[in-house]
Amino acid sequence: MITPDDGSHAVHKRSAAERAVELVASGMIVGLGTGSTARFAIQRIGTLLRERVIGDLVGVPTSVASELEARRQGIPLAAPDWAGPIDLTIDGADEVSPALDLIKGAGGALLREKIVAEASDRLVIVVDQSKQSVVLGTLGPVPVEVLPFGWRSHVGYLESLGAAVRLRTGEDHAPFRTDQGNMILDCTFGPIHDPGTLAMALASRAGILGHGLFLGLATDVVMAGDAGVSHTTRE
Repeated sequence: MITPDDGSHAVHKRSAAERAVELVASGMIVGLGTGSTARFAIQRIGTLLRERVIGDLVGVPTSVASELEARRQGIPLAAPDWAGPIDLTIDGADEVSPALDLIKGAGGALLREKIVAEASDRLVIVVDQSKQSVVLGTLGPVPVEVLPFGWRSHVGYLESLGAAVRLRTGEDHAPFRTDQGNMILDCTFGPIHDPGTLAMALASRAGILGHGLFLGLATDVVMAGDAGVSHTTRE
């Protein structure tokens, strides 16, 4: 269950997002992530555009929600069939390992987020300190996006990989649907000591369209907490 942020988490998220936006420059194509922390980044980019601090910028939204926020902020957007490359993407994460590997997808945008991430020269992840993890899988499940056709057939396969599987539902208790109309199976593996092997097993199954393991994609992590804001880059 996703609970509302308390005041300190919101402050930390905003601090991380605004630090990351310092990397945005005029003329860039910028990936616009999904979620509460990424929304702070979108709002900051909009402010800088209105104040003419930066200009000639095009955004690539990773969800309908981020597209709507970008339009509210007056950010010009690329066409849905954009061809990349993307200079810089700012996005959040649900879990970050010391190696800068990630679990993403609590907001349901993992497929589009990964498409944008893989097309980006630089992927900057913005998080508060609660998302830091020693081993991926410690803090929560790995979202797995599946085609609605035959979705139940994947449950046994995912369980054979060690997962406890739960179909994600919405507030109306109906199955949650992504922007693409797909479904999400939240898979609790516990600590994942070999995420690369798991990622390959998930990618090999027809009908599994995407998963929340983002391995080797993040170039930067900007993390805010009680001690301030840190910026780590991949070695």
